[in-house]
Amino acid sequence: MKTNDYEVIFAIVNSGYAEDVMDIAREQGVRGGTILNARGVLREEAAAFFGITLHQDKEILMTVVERELRDKVLNAIYKEMGMAKKAKGIAFSLPVSDVAGLVPVQQPQEAEAE
Repeated sequence: MKTNDYEVIFAIVNSGYAEDVMDIAREQGVRGGTILNARGVLREEAAAFFGITLHQDKEILMTVVERELRDKVLNAIYKEMGMAKKAKGIAFSLPVSDVAGLVPVQQPQEAEAE
């Protein structure tokens, strides 16, 4: 189904923090997500330049959200799990142009009308 109503949010954090990110996203209205295991790569010179320590083991939380939730979710994730925190997280979103398998949440008034 063609749509402009959704965005996919990717939150990349140090291993062990993805469930915490999902909890933060749920508090903002997100219903679910998928956690992927990953490995970070960065040249040693870049790490020294940016003054960061690279933890190779990463987790990626990927969740599809309604467009109107995007900013609220991204801000909450970054506030609690950003680069200044132990999770050393980054988060970004991309537009979704086609969706299959998502069931829109019905508002209570809509459910009663059916």
